[in-house]
Amino acid sequence: MQYFDAEETASRLEYDVLIPALRSGMALDATVPPRQHYSLGSGDEATLLVMPAWNREFVGVKLVDVFPRNTAHGLPALSSAYVLADGETGKHLALVDGGELTRRRTVATAALGASLLSREDSRVHLIVGTGHIGSAVHDAYRAVRGGIETTLIADPHDPASAEALASSLAERGVHALAVDDLPEAVAQADIVTTATLAREPVIRGEWVTPGTHLDLIGSFRPSLREADSALMARATVFVDHAVALTESGEIVTAFAEGALTEEEVHTDLDQLCAAPGPRPRQPEEVTVFKTVGTGLTDLVAAATVYTRT
Repeated sequence: MQYFDAEETASRLEYDVLIPALRSGMALDATVPPRQHYSLGSGDEATLLVMPAWNREFVGVKLVDVFPRNTAHGLPALSSAYVLADGETGKHLALVDGGELTRRRTVATAALGASLLSREDSRVHLIVGTGHIGSAVHDAYRAVRGGIETTLIADPHDPASAEALASSLAERGVHALAVDDLPEAVAQADIVTTATLAREPVIRGEWVTPGTHLDLIGSFRPSLREADSALMARATVFVDHAVALTESGEIVTAFAEGALTEEEVHTDLDQLCAAPGPRPRQPEEVTVFKTVGTGLTDLVAAATVYTRT
């Protein structure tokens, strides 16, 4: 059984490899049971998440321990690992660092959505959120939209981090700018990617220019919400998995407010991935891709780590 630490996992999940692997993997038959949540005896304080998936080649499960009280002791609140097994024999093949796997498959899935739904001539990319996930967004999108000329960075809750990320990218030759006027930045952007834990919308529909594509990464439970219902009402909405209909705060709220119906949400990412090219879009159409993460993307990523030579 092989072990891949965070550094090795990252080196095997370069985005120009991972994103095509996700596109191929999403189009194949697989079984993805609902993720399971287990309280660890401390009320809502400590939780074990179990995320299984399997296809013809592999069986895998991600184990995530969430201990919020760890932060008071200077320890990570979340620890995770991925166990990959042979799909024919069940033999354990690999133990993969779950944190880096999750980080990379998350931004890669969003970039995959952008590659299928955004305008190919997109030039301005706005990233909102500069944390563990947001800081990885630029590199993933560079793999699918090489024509992006300007990257705008915003973090309403931590402007200093936006400045730091923009400076870091600029040192690598990227035309990156930190911005604090979010409505103006949204209006300029061809692609907007949000990676926050906002409980109130940071993006409003009235700011969005016709033809824009938005990828919403941050919310993974109904209490989190990065975009308002006005945006969801005017956009063509896609999700990575049907579970987003009950877990995404943007979608749950839009349903409750009558801005969106279940029938209006497209849950056919597998069909988009199987198509020979991007989905045709109207020139002024606004598209939203909401990703909440699935066991299938974890499985594909882990299999990519294991099979790369």
